[in-house]
Formats: sequence, structure tokens, C-alpha cells
Amino acid sequence: MINLSLSSTPARPKPAGTIRAALASLLAIFSIAASAQISTTNGLESLEAFVKNTKSGRASFTQVVTSPSRDGQVAKTKTSSGSFEFLRPNRFKFVYKKPFEQSIVSDGQTLWLHDVDLNQVTARKLTQVLGGTPAAVIAAAADIKALQADFTLVPQPDRDGFEWVQATPKTKDGQVQSITVGFRESSKGSELAQLEILDSFGQRSVMTFSNFEVNPSLGTAGFQFKPPAGADVIRQ
Repeated sequence: MINLSLSSTPARPKPAGTIRAALASLLAIFSIAASAQISTTNGLESLEAFVKNTKSGRASFTQVVTSPSRDGQVAKTKTSSGSFEFLRPNRFKFVYKKPFEQSIVSDGQTLWLHDVDLNQVTARKLTQVLGGTPAAVIAAAADIKALQADFTLVPQPDRDGFEWVQATPKTKDGQVQSITVGFRESSKGSELAQLEILDSFGQRSVMTFSNFEVNPSLGTAGFQFKPPAGADVIRQ
């Protein structure tokens, strides 16, 4: 570097030890920066790794649903909790325990909704209801290309210690407006941490996952559903 100092006093050469220390500090800084660049991923890359490497999963969840405020009233929230597990492709199960018992089960062909209090079961063909839903993003797709056929995927800025990607359904006539998925990095790779869903009515649902198990041994039998005796079964 050219010395542009206006001082008339010649600069004294620095001791060799000082120069070596300065060089060592610079190398350490560059090393840290390079490591950060190598380890940094965005939400889209985390989603791709999750779909590719996590073939089955199991977790607990808490879900908070916030309805939009109307006529100046404060927005109302509802909280529920339960368990979630999936086996790619197209098999998943959400079991709500509180405040009401309800199950949503896909056996790969049929989507079953069981309301325990009403003793009512609704059955629909999976192909009719899966596209554009959160389950399609986190549990059903076999690979990232399958997701990109149904969603526009855009990485989002990191926040809350998670890497985020937003999935917007390409079909505009569904009930879901957008799905934003948060991942945390763990020793086993990209781990599902949070799911934010905005529906066409402006209702926001945030599902937070805990105790996530990557690739537990799950068989297809665990995703079979048989309506309980006496239940009112509605097939659509």
C-alpha cells in the first residue's frame, strides 16, 4: 500500500514478531469467515436436504391459530397440541390431544379425519386434498422436484435461529395462501422446527415442533386407519 502520510518523519520498521502476530490474526479472521461461508445454507437448501435425507420423522407439536381482528376487536388465538409422524411418500399422522381429540391420518391412498368427541370420520381420496397443503411440503413429497411442481419455493431471511423457506401454492383456488417452514441445523442435518400457515381468510397458524426424531423406524401399518365401531363415516 502506498504511504500517503503527510508526516515528514520516516516510519520505523515494525518488529518481526509484531508482523507475525498481525498476519496470524488476519489468517484467523479469514479462516473464521471461510468456515461461516461453508456452513451457511439457506432455507431452500435446508428444505431440499430435509426432503432428500429425512424419510421418516416423529415429533411433538404445539399449534397456535390466530384469527384476524375484525371491527377493532383484538385477534383471538386458540392453542392445541399433539404428536406428528410421517413416512415418505404420502403417509403421515397428526394426533391432536388438547383441547379436543382429533386425528388426521393418511395411509397413502385415503385421508382420514377422525373427530373423537363427535365420533365422526371423514374420508377423502388423498390426491384430491393433498396438493397445496402443509403436509405436502413437510411429509408427503418424495423429492424437491415434486414440491416445485405444486409450489413456488423462495428462501427467506434467517430469524429466531432458524433457516426459512416460503412455499406458495401454484393453484390459486385453495384455502392455503402461503406456507413458511423453519429448519434448525442439527448433528443429523436439517431438522423441522416450525411451520407457519396463512390461509385465504387471513388466519395464521404457527406449529412448533419439539423432540424431533430423524428417520425413526416406522412401518406402513402405523398409518392404517380403521373407523371405530359406531362412528358416523362420511366419504367424499
